[in-house]
Formats: sequence, structure tokens, C-alpha cells
Amino acid sequence: MLILGIDPGIGITGWSFVEYLEKQDSFNLIKSGSIQTDKSAPHPKRLLELKDDMDVLIKKYKPDCASIEQLFFFKNQKTIIPVAQARGVILVTLQQNNIDIFEYTPLVVKQTITGHGRADKSEVKMMVQNYIKLDENIKLDDTIDSVALAICHAQNTRFQRV
Repeated sequence: MLILGIDPGIGITGWSFVEYLEKQDSFNLIKSGSIQTDKSAPHPKRLLELKDDMDVLIKKYKPDCASIEQLFFFKNQKTIIPVAQARGVILVTLQQNNIDIFEYTPLVVKQTITGHGRADKSEVKMMVQNYIKLDENIKLDDTIDSVALAICHAQNTRFQRV
């Protein structure tokens, strides 16, 4: 199963394509990166860039499903609407490409990956590295979070079948 993990954002959207090999219960990171929009560009243009880039990735890698972070609480009230709009654009793009969508809160992702829902970024990164060999060049938390989202979906799918 090829899972597209997505950590949505208007400035930076982290993405990764993670292959879950069910028989071996193992993961392969196929490709990961980020979509970074120009802060000085008009908001609608940034949303269109996000949509177009996401569409290119989906068509190139042809994932079986997508795992995307669900918004449930936001500390910074100034960014919640732009992030929600970016997330909406991504959801529409996934739907247009007939990709099954699965949504997980950060709490569920952290619980699944680390065993507790209050894990910090370094704990998540360390546990993601236990599941999958990360490219040394992955520096952005958004990209690491996208890998965690893909792993979270695979783990939840596996547990549902047991």
C-alpha cells in the first residue's frame, strides 16, 4: 500500500510517499518533501500553487490513499483560517484524483507513533526513524510529520484488521 502523508499548511505543506509492506510489517520511504509557497504572493495564488503541486505529486506517484492531519485546536488564531483553507484545497485535490482520504489529529498520530499523545517533535522524529530510514536531508518538521501521518495510517489499518 502506498500512502501519501500530508501535513497541511499555507506556507509549508509537508508530504511523503510511504510504502507499507504488510507481509513484512515494514515501511519504505519512497519520496518526501515540502511545498513552500511565496509569502509575498497573494493568498489565492498560494492556494492555487499548492493545488497544482499536490496534483503533480499525486499523478506522478499514484498513492492508494492519503493520510492528512486534521485540525482540532490552534494556538495561533491568525493562521488557523489560512491553514484550514490550504487543507481544504488539498482535500479537494485528493477527491478530484479519487484518492481515499483518512484524517488523524496530531494527538492520535503522536499516540500511535510514540505511545503517548503529548510527545514533542524530537520524540516523534526519533520514533519515525525507528519505523523507517529517513533521508538525512529531511530537516523540516512538516516533512517528518507527513511521514508520521503515513505510518499512523498504516498502523491504524493494521490494527483494524486484527
